[in-house]
Amino acid sequence: MPGWRFLLPWMLAVFLLPGGVLRAEQLVTSLSQESVKITSNFTGTEIVVFGSIERDAATVARAAGYDVVIVVSGALQPVVARRKERVLGLWINRTAHEFFQVPSFYSANSNRPIQDISIPKVLERHQIGVDNLLLLANVTPETEEQVVEFRDALLRLRRSKALFTERSGAVEFLSPTLFRTTIPLPAIVPVGEYRVDIFLFRGGALLANNSRALEVRKTGFEQYVFELAHENAAVYGMTTIVLALATGWFAGVIFRKD
Repeated sequence: MPGWRFLLPWMLAVFLLPGGVLRAEQLVTSLSQESVKITSNFTGTEIVVFGSIERDAATVARAAGYDVVIVVSGALQPVVARRKERVLGLWINRTAHEFFQVPSFYSANSNRPIQDISIPKVLERHQIGVDNLLLLANVTPETEEQVVEFRDALLRLRRSKALFTERSGAVEFLSPTLFRTTIPLPAIVPVGEYRVDIFLFRGGALLANNSRALEVRKTGFEQYVFELAHENAAVYGMTTIVLALATGWFAGVIFRKD
């Protein structure tokens, strides 16, 4: 029977894998729209996230209820935070710190306060919640306290512009296993590729997670100007100068006094 002893660990591994007989809950999710188009009259919009918690026949029913957190995050980008100081009567930028991986947009939505859903270690590992975002920066013992101040200021500024939000109670359970939430996108939402991450918790333990893609892009004339500015800056600059000169000349002709 040595062969069976060799195969037993592999057989147990198969049964314990997510696709095996003993798999736990799984999430089935959908977005109301997978692409947001920004036009000249764009004033903001909303996307709706729907989800269902599915269990197979072998999964034991849970005594406690579920918790769901839905995180919408934009592309990571470097951001330089600066602090103005008054020098000789003028306000100038004196101190700055660069953070290397800052999401262009971040919104965490949950059915109850995030800090009550799981322990800080789990929330920090998955960057769930604005205060748990990992904003990397060059830190030395001499600048550690200053970097913390700049990080707090950066988060405060993003919150004031509705680019970083945390909405407790925004996820609604329509039944014990069906949920939905509405996520507002402000008028100044940055363009780019977004991720929608759905996390399922129970009793503080992360049971499952699911990710979907969301695209925010300009369309029409705005998209043409955006692409020209980023892909052919020289042509964009020359065109802007020519238009400015033409506009000035035309205005001078109209309002010229003989």
